[in-house]
Amino acid sequence: MIASVGRLILSLLLAGAPASSLAVEVGPTDAGLASRIFQYLDASDGDAAERLLQDILSDERASIDSVAQLIRTGQTYQSQPVGNLPHEQIVIRGQAYPLSLFIPPTYQASTSYALVLCLHGFGFTGEEYLERWKGRLSEDYLLACPTYPSGAWFTRRAEGLVLATIRELQSRYHVDPNRIFLTGMSNGGIGAWLIGMHHAPVFAGIAPMASGLDNVLMPFLANLRQTPIYMIHGMKDQVMPVDLSRSIARELDVLGYPYVYREHERKHPVAGGHYFPKEELPDLVDWFNSHRREPLPTRLTVVRDGSHFQPFNWVRVDSTDPIAAFSDDLVDKRDELIKRRVYAKLDASIREGNRIEVQTHHVRRYSLFLNGSLIDPAKPLTVMTNGEISFAGIVTPSVEVLLRQARLRQDPERLFPIHLTIAIPTPHP
Repeated sequence: MIASVGRLILSLLLAGAPASSLAVEVGPTDAGLASRIFQYLDASDGDAAERLLQDILSDERASIDSVAQLIRTGQTYQSQPVGNLPHEQIVIRGQAYPLSLFIPPTYQASTSYALVLCLHGFGFTGEEYLERWKGRLSEDYLLACPTYPSGAWFTRRAEGLVLATIRELQSRYHVDPNRIFLTGMSNGGIGAWLIGMHHAPVFAGIAPMASGLDNVLMPFLANLRQTPIYMIHGMKDQVMPVDLSRSIARELDVLGYPYVYREHERKHPVAGGHYFPKEELPDLVDWFNSHRREPLPTRLTVVRDGSHFQPFNWVRVDSTDPIAAFSDDLVDKRDELIKRRVYAKLDASIREGNRIEVQTHHVRRYSLFLNGSLIDPAKPLTVMTNGEISFAGIVTPSVEVLLRQARLRQDPERLFPIHLTIAIPTPHP
């Protein structure tokens, strides 16, 4: 997490540590700017953050390039416990949840590591899954196994726990933001699908096992355009019928998305066909080893219900027609709009010639977040929405936008100094 690691940089700066002890060269005249940037990114109080932001913006040294460089390279990490850590916890809104970790004994803070987040099934705990998984990964991986009551990973609170766990690990350890994987078994596999689909830009890949999705949730598979998928299911699974994964595979075929699907015929003495055979492990780990997140793909597809309007990489759905909205239950099927699968959809592509083409369904307003890796800000930009020109002209990068988005996203691989809002005219009756 950008901001939390910034606390250490701030303490070094205030203590007068030499520039050579930091991950980026910070001259005496830049130390104050760097400290305020990281204070802003880490501020828990909104009013305090706003005051810091205005102070930074008044500093003539706070250019887009200098601020972006500090955020990208100004991270360092303190020494942290390593080895088997089964009794950690994470607190969200006053509620404590058990968290089991395995950090390779050879962990070095100067090296970035992949993170595998594993979600347990019904009747199990993160600690039990830690015991199963810690010997399965090489020392290039950090392992996090949170515990959620009854393995109900298809709820809003569970979704928040998964995202908070990632942020917690990023604040303490040197996690490679482009190598975060989400996997889960049974109920945990359902969670891997749901959370993976709604927050696809976070993950380098998802690997649901012995799980499935209800038909009303199938449209959200479109969000996985840029997110690799690895499925495992037992043909003799008596708890989650294998056709649940087969139906997802058929849907992915219709979308034209690549995926890996492994079916096995094995049976466990206790679990029957509803388990993850150790024989499947080497291929899965090889798959982890071979995948990295693409931070800034040139095409995105996002499907949203009315409760998931957060940014999706460089796009965000801001306003919609009346659409389905999930309650605290992310597999809610009681709402009539959910039954009818009335969701908002946006498909955006960056083309040659500084041109962005967008197709929408049930979207009334959306945002584009851009940078110099996606477009050339010095040249006129054209945005086409549903075949019509919705913007044509020069966009203006802003330090304020850069900082606000960096604080919101906490992702040094995605820094956006440009925010463009596009309103879609209401169709005539």
